[in-house]
Amino acid sequence: MPCGVSGCHCGWVPGCARGGPPLESQCPPAPRFTLAARRCPIATVAGSGSSANPALHFAESYVTEDLVLRTARSLANEVGLEAVTPGAGATLRLLAAAGNARAVVEIGTGTGVSGVWLLRGMRADGVLTTIDVEVEHQRIARRIFTEAGFVAGRTRIITGRALDVLPRLADGAYDLVFVDAEATGFTACVDAALRLLRPGGVLVLNGALAGGRIGDPAARDAETVTVRETVKAIRESEHWIPAVLPVGHGLLAAVRC
Repeated sequence: MPCGVSGCHCGWVPGCARGGPPLESQCPPAPRFTLAARRCPIATVAGSGSSANPALHFAESYVTEDLVLRTARSLANEVGLEAVTPGAGATLRLLAAAGNARAVVEIGTGTGVSGVWLLRGMRADGVLTTIDVEVEHQRIARRIFTEAGFVAGRTRIITGRALDVLPRLADGAYDLVFVDAEATGFTACVDAALRLLRPGGVLVLNGALAGGRIGDPAARDAETVTVRETVKAIRESEHWIPAVLPVGHGLLAAVRC
């Protein structure tokens, strides 16, 4: 399976010739928006973030993506993942920059789309710890991070189940935790984030609108119910100051008290 970028010889996914020149000289721009994609065990929760609403379309396209991000997005589509939308990515960058983030945890590496956005908002000496179960996806992400100009020391890429890895991370040592996982893991990830984040640190959950079903009382599927219960629990908790941001698939952002 080629990487989906016409004329590419990157060797990032099976089917592309190995040993091609760097991304900038070989790969023409890839499409900005993803197609519908199957979920993977650590992919996004909700459906498409695009909308016929002109205002929402403007918000999503307000910050444009460069060649590296467009290529990472195309590669995500090729391997069956649905990356965060450009609007959601820009929001992640903003939150990382606003918190002067030095240490960030990302649950769900994918092909590096959200990771690049986060790294671009973090401090120059910041380190992104990113966790995923898919080795091949992380191999692609590692190359994407390099092409984006980040040296190896800026990322700590860990292969494994998030629920196995998170207990090994230090308490109160992180400025931001981004969860891009299946809804079934939300509760455990939120509990882990409460331990990992310093006071004033930020938790971000992707897929908080449950594909647009969050406000529909008739939607009682397991995914929607889980998301609904999670956002309600965070809202009612004394440990968080939350808000739901209607960008992309819906981001729930909460500051740890």
